Amino acid sequence: MSLSSHPHTFRLSPADYNALTTNAAAQPELYWEREGRRLTWTAEPSAAYCKEKGWFADGALNASVNCLDRHLEKRGNQNALIWQAEDTGNVLRLTYKALHERVCRMANVLRSLGVKIGDRVAIHLPSVPEGPIAMLACARIGAIHVVLFGGFSPEAIADRLADSGAVVAVTANVGRRGAKRIPFKTTLDAALALHPDAHSIRHVLVVSVTEDDVSMDAGRDQWLSPLLDAASSDCTPQHMPSCAPLFLLYTSGSTGKPKGIVHGTGGYLVWASYTHDLVFDHQDGDIFWCTADIGWITGHTYGVYGPLLNGGTVLLFEGMPSHPSPGRWWNVIQDHKVTTFYTSPTAIRALMREGDDVVQRYDLSSLRVLGTVGEPISQEAWSWFNNHVGGGRCAFVDTWWQTESGGIMISPVPGAVTEKPASATLPLPGIHPVLLDEQGVPKAGATEGVLCLRGSWPGRAISIWKDATLFERTYLQPYPGFYFTGDGARRDEDGYYWITGRVDDVINVSGHRIGSAEIEDALATEPTIAESAAIGVPHDLKGQGIVVYVVPRAEAPEDLHIRAVKAITSKVGRYAAPEHIHIVPDLPKTRSGKNVRRLLRKIACGETEGFGDLSTLANPEIVVALVELVQSTKS
Repeated sequence: MSLSSHPHTFRLSPADYNALTTNAAAQPELYWEREGRRLTWTAEPSAAYCKEKGWFADGALNASVNCLDRHLEKRGNQNALIWQAEDTGNVLRLTYKALHERVCRMANVLRSLGVKIGDRVAIHLPSVPEGPIAMLACARIGAIHVVLFGGFSPEAIADRLADSGAVVAVTANVGRRGAKRIPFKTTLDAALALHPDAHSIRHVLVVSVTEDDVSMDAGRDQWLSPLLDAASSDCTPQHMPSCAPLFLLYTSGSTGKPKGIVHGTGGYLVWASYTHDLVFDHQDGDIFWCTADIGWITGHTYGVYGPLLNGGTVLLFEGMPSHPSPGRWWNVIQDHKVTTFYTSPTAIRALMREGDDVVQRYDLSSLRVLGTVGEPISQEAWSWFNNHVGGGRCAFVDTWWQTESGGIMISPVPGAVTEKPASATLPLPGIHPVLLDEQGVPKAGATEGVLCLRGSWPGRAISIWKDATLFERTYLQPYPGFYFTGDGARRDEDGYYWITGRVDDVINVSGHRIGSAEIEDALATEPTIAESAAIGVPHDLKGQGIVVYVVPRAEAPEDLHIRAVKAITSKVGRYAAPEHIHIVPDLPKTRSGKNVRRLLRKIACGETEGFGDLSTLANPEIVVALVELVQSTKS
């Protein structure tokens, strides 16, 4: 689609965009100093970036003030948050004044429980208003929020609570997901019981989502609502150094143990505001709907911080895309006149299956910008989303970024960058991607390689919690002089980037990054399993699906498949359940004992030849055996 075919008026022209890109490259310090003025500072930073100290290092500010207080005079009566409950008739609209009041009450509750500057607060909630409110309340008093995805298993939650040292947890009695009730409180209780000496939780605050009763520990647990009612709606904000941590967010890596990514305050907020404004062409009156759970970075940056920093209106939806009937998401867009819709390729593929006629029943004319995130999108899904949902009249931003980047890095900009279906297109002004060969040498022109980044940017994570050395080793040491993203990419003759996927052992299932080692560590807890290997394979709905190869200790028990699934879902979460489990006599290994996942992936994808030189394997004969075994399960 060419830019001229868009009927909407966008703020940036191609010439404007080119000027920004040129200025950011030629005078980066002046460029980022100017962008830093997006925020309200208690102490103005004297410089944008210092390699030793970080972004806006000597500045001070408060995140909740920037999201709420500074908008009160002009936008106090404008909706800041619209919450659409699962039942259609239940809608909560919170103006900036009302959201500010609720955040202050929550902040005062946390302070009354002894939460201090730098303390960690775990937030384990479904899609209810208390999630963003708790995040902003933590920011108001200088506490560090740690949002935990609702699909995590008790073991996964226990690991994150122990590592973060959280002192308070905010959870719900249950979550609603269609006809199901998700046992949030029960899951958290199970996590706290797993390693009672390994966590620091002193208080658990429980949001009452439904009338469902749950067990309450008299010395630890309290219903949140009465505490909020009794709390003051006035809370003095704590002004924080720019480089002070704002939040931890755990991401899976190839090492097995989830990493607590630390994002600072000033740099992250500048990046959230800058990218939301630029990529989504933010305009007054926009209703912004990011479908991501706030347990993921997308929900942090574009479900909470970015739109509120820019004085926008956020939509938060509790329900499912097709409950109680197909078309629910389209109904939400129609009812609330959503202008900007940001979702995942996984969701789009699922919605495509409902049929074109479902979309056509609804008035989606309010939409102006469509966006995708989490994984590369296919041309088929791109075209369907663009034509059937956007009616061919919307800007389409296919965005690439990561938990560690804080916000979008490569994306079209409405009105300024010509779209190509399934391409992330061009880096944002101020971002400098490079493609490297295996020796770390930059490659020029149209080519393919390891995607790295030159220099820093305001939204970059500042560390890994309690392990700065691991941060250096993971992101900065693999290719000295560059930031290693872990992704591969292709660059075409126009300089556009096409993301080709992970180059390490992380599997991307519906936008959820799951480390192979995390799955294998879970399987190692099953006594009948001697060894395992988890790999990702293409999946038409999820982007990637998980396939597991399992080597039993002796004769495989009849229920080994069931045991393997249980081990994974109980330790990692239901979202990590494998598509296939192959019980095998052995795994292909190098002579140093490392599993060759490249071969396992090819075999799982149905390939029967073209495996290359197998002479370096310690057990090359196993490849033929595995091919025959996998082929027999498909016949």
